Amino acid sequence: MQFRTLTGKDTAQLWDLVNSDSTANVFMAAHLEASGTAAPSTSGGEVIGTFRDSRLVSACWAGVNLVPVGMDDDDAAALGRLLGESGRRFSSIFGPASSVLGIWSTFSTYSPNPFDVREEQPLLEMRETSTVPANQSLRFTEPHELEQILPACAAMFEEEVGYSPYAGGQEHYRRRVAGLIRRRHSLVDFDDEGQVVFKAELGTVSASTAQVQGVWVNPAYRGQGLSAGYMAAVVREGLKLAPVVSLYVNSYNERALALYKSVGFQRAGEFATVLF
Repeated sequence: MQFRTLTGKDTAQLWDLVNSDSTANVFMAAHLEASGTAAPSTSGGEVIGTFRDSRLVSACWAGVNLVPVGMDDDDAAALGRLLGESGRRFSSIFGPASSVLGIWSTFSTYSPNPFDVREEQPLLEMRETSTVPANQSLRFTEPHELEQILPACAAMFEEEVGYSPYAGGQEHYRRRVAGLIRRRHSLVDFDDEGQVVFKAELGTVSASTAQVQGVWVNPAYRGQGLSAGYMAAVVREGLKLAPVVSLYVNSYNERALALYKSVGFQRAGEFATVLF
């Protein structure tokens, strides 16, 4: 087994790995579609490949986050040790659960205590529109509505992750939300007073999968049975971009799991996330 940073010559082999499970590997697929290459990005991220007999057998994106692709337990543990010994730090590790937890099993020896380790996050998918009637009020956020939707985005982030997205300054998060709006990946419904009722993003999109992120209902509107219709509308829009709409959710969030099941999502795998 050998680890090395991938170059442009490894792009075809990396695509083969990604396409072995395009729903789970949507992050890497979206990166490859945008960059066109497995070579390091201009922003400093790289893909570390695992080779056996000159053949790429697994890989891991290493940038702000770690995102493994096709790593078995041994490869993941070996990579975690290698990265730990290098002294590198990351904001999170996320992806297929066995790979993430394999990396964490050794990287944890060298890492500061994480903010949270979420070991069970069902990966769900839909390949057809929902039988639940879609809420026709859901629409794409317009660029001039950035300031209106930002508080809802920040509230969702804090509820889900446990700390404010503004902890390191506001500008990076503002650019992230603005980018989603610009790409027409931000969906919202406002009430008559201009307050967000529901919002969600098609946060990571490839030709094969649109991954839903950032689902949030205004607390003033919770418990009114609105979520299913809104999620059906999200699925409808996602399927216009890719043949699969996916998301992952914490296993302990029984209300969300029941909602997604009612809309028509089915289990497609297991994710895990380590947050720093």
